[in-house]
Amino acid sequence: MSDTQAAGAAPDIPQMSFEQALGALEEIVQKLESGEVPLDKSIALYERGEELRRHCQARLDAAQQRIERIVSDSSGKATGTEPFDSDG
Repeated sequence: MSDTQAAGAAPDIPQMSFEQALGALEEIVQKLESGEVPLDKSIALYERGEELRRHCQARLDAAQQRIERIVSDSSGKATGTEPFDSDG
């Protein structure tokens, strides 16, 4: 990713897959950790990184909500599903 992409010309974040967003975030972290980016570009990179982090968290939250656990009756027969994190 170029500095121009990091500053906002990159693909639209909502359209990115989790893996794409995570990869872009990792690149930003590497650039910021290098200490070789001018202050203004560092700020733009940080802002984009925060947007990418929020996007990744939202994708993870959505995936967790979709995870379901198979519910079985007393004989072990599957009777349906319920949310993974329910107290059932």
